[in-house]
Parts: sequence; C-alpha cells; structure tokens
Amino acid sequence: MSPILALSILLIYFGILIAISYVTSKGADTNTFFTANKQSPWYLVAFAMIGTSLSGVTFISVPGAVGPAMFSYFQLVLGYLVGYVFIALVLLPLYYRLNLISIYTYLQKRFGEYSYKTGSAFFLLSRTMGSSVRLYIAARVLQIAIYDSLGIPFEVSVFITIALIWLYTFKGGVKTIIITDTLQTTFLVTAVVMTIYLITSKLGLSMGEMISTVNESKYSQIFFWDSLNDKKHFLKQFISGAFIALVMTGLDQDLMQKNLTCKNLKEAQKNMFSFMTSYTFINLIFLALGALLYIYGIKEGIVQENYSGKLPLNILDGSLNEVVPKKTDDLYPMLAIKHFGIDGSMAGLLVSITFLIGITAATYASSDSALTALTTSFCIDFMNVENKTEAQRSRIKHWVHIGFSVLFYIVILFFNKLNSQEVIAAIFKIASYTYGPLLGLFVFGLYTKRKVNDKLVPIFCILAPVITYFIVTYIETNTAYRFVSENLIINGGLIFLAMFATSTKSEF
Repeated sequence: MSPILALSILLIYFGILIAISYVTSKGADTNTFFTANKQSPWYLVAFAMIGTSLSGVTFISVPGAVGPAMFSYFQLVLGYLVGYVFIALVLLPLYYRLNLISIYTYLQKRFGEYSYKTGSAFFLLSRTMGSSVRLYIAARVLQIAIYDSLGIPFEVSVFITIALIWLYTFKGGVKTIIITDTLQTTFLVTAVVMTIYLITSKLGLSMGEMISTVNESKYSQIFFWDSLNDKKHFLKQFISGAFIALVMTGLDQDLMQKNLTCKNLKEAQKNMFSFMTSYTFINLIFLALGALLYIYGIKEGIVQENYSGKLPLNILDGSLNEVVPKKTDDLYPMLAIKHFGIDGSMAGLLVSITFLIGITAATYASSDSALTALTTSFCIDFMNVENKTEAQRSRIKHWVHIGFSVLFYIVILFFNKLNSQEVIAAIFKIASYTYGPLLGLFVFGLYTKRKVNDKLVPIFCILAPVITYFIVTYIETNTAYRFVSENLIINGGLIFLAMFATSTKSEF
C-alpha cells in the first residue's frame, strides 16, 4: 500500500470524525461535554466502550502474544467479568445515587478534600502517562508507514494528529466521543474479521475447518495450572483480571464517564452487562486471529516455528532471505501491511487498509476518550466549574482541553527523544502502580464506616506505590515468583491498612 493511499485513507477517516463532531456538537454546552446531557442510548455506550478499552497496543499485542503465551490471556479476560459485575452492581448504583460527574467527588463526600484531590491527581497522572504512551506507539507506526516517505517530520505528524483529535472533541466532548468511538469500534472489529477471513481463504479452509484448526493447534490452550510462579497460572491471571477491570474501568473517569451519560442506573447496568459480554467475545476473536497468524506464517515460511523470547521473522521488503529478531508485536502489522498489502489481491489490499484504519481507530478511540475524561476531571475536581456560570465553565473547559492536548504533545516528543522500548515499558509499569491508591481509597470508603485523617491520605498514596515497588522487586529478585498485576492488590492493601491504623470509629 502506497503512502499516498494510506494518507488519503486517514484524511477521509478523520474527515468523517470531524463531520460527526459537527453534527453532535450543535447546541452543545458544558453539560453536553461532561455528561452528554445524560441522554446516551445504553447500547451505543456499550459498543463505544469496546473501542476505548482496546488500545493500538492491545490491537497488535494480543494476537502477537499467542505464539509464546497461547490463549492464556483469556484467563485474564475471564477475571475481567468478575470486575465488571462488581462495577455494575456496586459502583454504578453508588455513582448514580450521588449524581456524580467526576467519580472522584465520592472521595470528597466520604473522606474530605485531601483524599478527593489525591484520588483525582492519581487518575490524571495514570491516564496522561498511559494514553500518551499508547498514542506515541501508534504515531511511530504511522510515521514509518506513511509520513517518513513523504518527508513529514515526526514532530509535525504528531501535532497534526493531536490537533485533529482536539478538533473533533473540543465542543461535543463525551457526546461526540460516544458516536465516534462506536464508529471506531466498528472499524477495529472489521479489521480483525477481514484478516481472519483472508487467512482462512489462503489456507483453503471453510469457517468450520478454521475453527477446528485453531482449536486443535498448540496455541489454543487457555488454562494453565502447573506452577504458581508462572505468569500464565490461572489463579494469577484470573485474580489480576478482576482487579484490573475494577481499577482501570470502575475507578477510571474515562470509562465511567461514558456509563454516567446513560439516562438512568438501569440503562447504565444494561450497558455494562452488554459491554462485558461483547468484549469477552471480541477478545476471543483477537486470540483466534493470533493463532491463525502463526499457523499461516509458519506454513508460508514467514515465521520460524522455533523461537526463544523474541520472534525471528523474514522481512518482506525485498530481502526475503534476511532473518532478524523482531518482537511478537510486529507479526500482525507486518503480515497485514507488508505481506497481504503487496500480494496483488483485492482482499489483501482491503486487509491492509482495514488494518491501518483499525489500529488508528483502536488508538484514537482510547486517546480521544482519555483527553475528554482528563479535561472533565480537571475541570470538576480542581477548577470547581460546577459553581461557575456557563460562560465561565465554557472558557475554563476550553483552555483545559487545550492544555491537556499540549501536554500529550510534549510527553510524546519526550518519549520519542528517549527512543527506548525499555523506558516505554517502564512507563506502562509505573502507570499500573498509580492505580493502586484508587483501589485502596474506594475499598476503604465502601467497606468501612471509619473516619480517616484526611490530611494523611496523600502521604499514604505516595508511599504505598514506592513500598509496593520494592516488595515486588525483592520477591522477583530473590524467588522464582513472577507478578502479573498483583502489585495492584499489594498497593491497595497498604493504603487500606494505613488508613485503618490512623482512623477512628465513626457513625458515618
């Protein structure tokens, strides 16, 4: 696929998003931006949340990881279901009863101002880092695939990308996001289904034979029970999945802001149960795609079956005999763009095009949503816009939205300057630690009636992730045990214990 064609597709894609923004933002005010006037259909919210939950990293990482990890990721997804049920039955009733715009306002009502600001600040930190990294990774893919050959510098291409996101979100906010994310979810699911269809055809299989081939392959193993030290062990994956869903969905303003745009609690719960069902099925499709990518790659001699750690791939850029170590994340994009995209068939071209749109949609569905959520959280939690006039609210929201757009741009350029995969991985790891304090705060608030020393909470929330890091490092250095996301549980537990030890009995 030529860079000009790819760029044209992206311009058309963003043109559609901007057109949607124009329609959905007519007559919009700040209530529209923050809550969509609580008029969102639950089924649209459920579908839109899939795109937000899947990032560009997930889009390429889940299929690629099937090689070394098989279907073990599905154990994590099964754990998600427990977290989603807790969100639907416990957290959503709480949020709707208190009529929250920012979910961290609960911490103010339960504990006080220090806890409230601390919880919101940890969300802002986590989301800014995580979303910037995801956007950076996708920007690098687009830079290599399109912009380098056109002579457009990375700094310029990133500026254009963020400017386009700002353009279609600045007025309509979450109301626009729900519609655009619904469209983007459609694109990313279409990309995966198209790739599965093409590979199935190339392997000469019917749909039933394809399912049997995947099921009978060595990649289809889901459950692992051998050793608790193994990251793939069921209990570690399942429990981690439950807590990941709880903190990164239920305690995250980004995902919950969409839920809170539904007309009432009953519709929000229908949205949550519909989302968890469809999200589980879509993850299974991603895993099936991963198995097919490896089966096809090995059959065609593109992938070497015996690999250790990193995946040796034949680079299809004219040097067909050159074998170099590549990460498993490279498998799906390489086959979609460099193999199917140049095989001369219309189906191959369509897969290449839908992959490009799919990874763009997966990334921007999470990035545009995060930008809106960050703006909402900062405006409500730190700028107190609820107590201001509509004109003041609109002006503050406008500048905060610009501010976070600029912050995204600066952070992405910083990552690009570092140009280190190890640093990027570390940033993701840090983000996982910063969700721990939110877990401890909300669990303590929900399941105790004790009165806390509000001024000590920020100190606890700073120290707990640091202590958790040293605990995890010590255990992994001195034992064979390897963590998945148990650091969340340790982190939240330390917060809970510290708050309990310094709290007093209350009639709350």
